[in-house]
Amino acid sequence: MSLGQTQRRFPLMIASLITFAYKQGYEISFGDAYRDPRVFGVVGEKKGYGYYKSAHKQRLAIDLNLFKDGKWLTSTDDHKELGEYWESMGGAWGGRFNDGNHYSLEYNGVK
Repeated sequence: MSLGQTQRRFPLMIASLITFAYKQGYEISFGDAYRDPRVFGVVGEKKGYGYYKSAHKQRLAIDLNLFKDGKWLTSTDDHKELGEYWESMGGAWGGRFNDGNHYSLEYNGVK
């Protein structure tokens, strides 16, 4: 699958994840999504914060802020239910590498 095809698949998967989250009683707000290379460098370049090979730079990752009963849930474990659902759809969940609110699609080894 090409990068463009993968990028177009990603938002559909995110929509499913968000729908699943709301059905489980969670609420979501967006964190980081696309990281512009003018600010963060191209893939492989460390500029600003974040991982130098970040999938955010390829429009294949988003950080989601998770809430339940009005409380912001910040731990990786808080995201476990959503992370496992995301993995079941073929996504890569940041909870496997200490970044619990990170949801991405792997492309060319970058997740």
